[in-house]
Amino acid sequence: MVPSGDLSAYLSRLVAEQGVCEVVVGVPRTLGGEVGFQARKVLARLGALKREFPDVQFVEWDERFTTRLAGSRGRKKGAVRVDHLAAARMLQEYLEARENT
Repeated sequence: MVPSGDLSAYLSRLVAEQGVCEVVVGVPRTLGGEVGFQARKVLARLGALKREFPDVQFVEWDERFTTRLAGSRGRKKGAVRVDHLAAARMLQEYLEARENT
């Protein structure tokens, strides 16, 4: 996990060293699919990243159920592992959706 304060430097390094040109960003919408408080924070930060990295395509992805699908019952011991599993699940969903287009 990359602390949000280090995100720009980390992404800059990935773009330069690995040629990253696309980033999937989980947007934590409400169960009803609306943009809530946390999603607004993510989207605001995403807007700044889009301006900072105009050559990178940022893909917004609904992450509502990824944590549950990764096996979480709330933020307990092992939450970082669950976050990693949820991120992997989100990426898998994105790749599968992309294959079907």
